[in-house]
Amino acid sequence: MCPVTFAEISPGHPNPAAVLRDLSLLATSYEEISPEAAFLAGEIHLRYRREGGPREHLIPDFLIAAHAQIQCSGLAAIDRGYLRRYFPRLKLITPRPA
Repeated sequence: MCPVTFAEISPGHPNPAAVLRDLSLLATSYEEISPEAAFLAGEIHLRYRREGGPREHLIPDFLIAAHAQIQCSGLAAIDRGYLRRYFPRLKLITPRPA
């Protein structure tokens, strides 16, 4: 899990150690974003904006996806279209429809 996602799930936890404990229960660990992933996020975000992508998706969304593509085994997310379009090599783990 990258720092952006860590920050997103932190509310509701009393401290960072509690977040780390919960992550370990999910067999997930905290990891910094590599320079390669940060660079990829910047490149793809620029392309997204140049192609008219709305400001709905900000750089943190692209940092999470780039980190997952380069440094992780996949990303658990409900794709809203931009992930598959801009990160075609990213393995998406999506919930099955009910």
